[in-house]
Amino acid sequence: MHNDTPTRIVLIRHGETAWNAERRLQGHLDIDLNEEGQRQARALAASLANEHFDVLVSSDLARASQTAKALGDVIGLPLYIDGRLRERCYGGFEGLLYADIAERFPKEFAAWQGRDVDAQLPPGQNRGESFREFYDRVIGAVLGWAEDNPGKSLAIVAHGGVLECIYRAALGLSLETPRDFKVLNASVNRFTVQGGKLELVSWGEVAHLQPAVLDDI
Repeated sequence: MHNDTPTRIVLIRHGETAWNAERRLQGHLDIDLNEEGQRQARALAASLANEHFDVLVSSDLARASQTAKALGDVIGLPLYIDGRLRERCYGGFEGLLYADIAERFPKEFAAWQGRDVDAQLPPGQNRGESFREFYDRVIGAVLGWAEDNPGKSLAIVAHGGVLECIYRAALGLSLETPRDFKVLNASVNRFTVQGGKLELVSWGEVAHLQPAVLDDI
């Protein structure tokens, strides 16, 4: 296939988990979909059943791979797992409610909310990543999949932070600017890649999920 055909990427955020619903930070902690998340995954799969995909890939965390498997069952593709597509690691923030993070780590919480992209996170079960480290990991992973599959159609199932990175790369947004766009559970977000450059086609498709969806928190 000629390189002048853009590579198509449908980037999907995993379905809802109990921790999404109660505003508890997951990061690298491995939380399953809840019942609503499973419903969202089935609805998502049904909505994409008639689209052509060549490759299906997901983060190695259960909330993403469970969402991806629901899609794989419908479109008949094997699932590739890529740990580079994981959510950002939040170190000592992980497992805490947002309200608790602000109280327990006021300085680090302020830096996080203030978009200090090189700020280090407090240590926890996992080593935290700065936003810049996380961004570089994610962009390398997604562009790598595109480069390995030129002109093909990829479905990639990942996390709110991963979607944020790809959106920023496609629109050329500085990493320091606030996230003023929604990243919704089980949303469909479409991009193309040509010459190593991401372009946004559509963002935040969730009509397939009625009733309500939760914004990423």
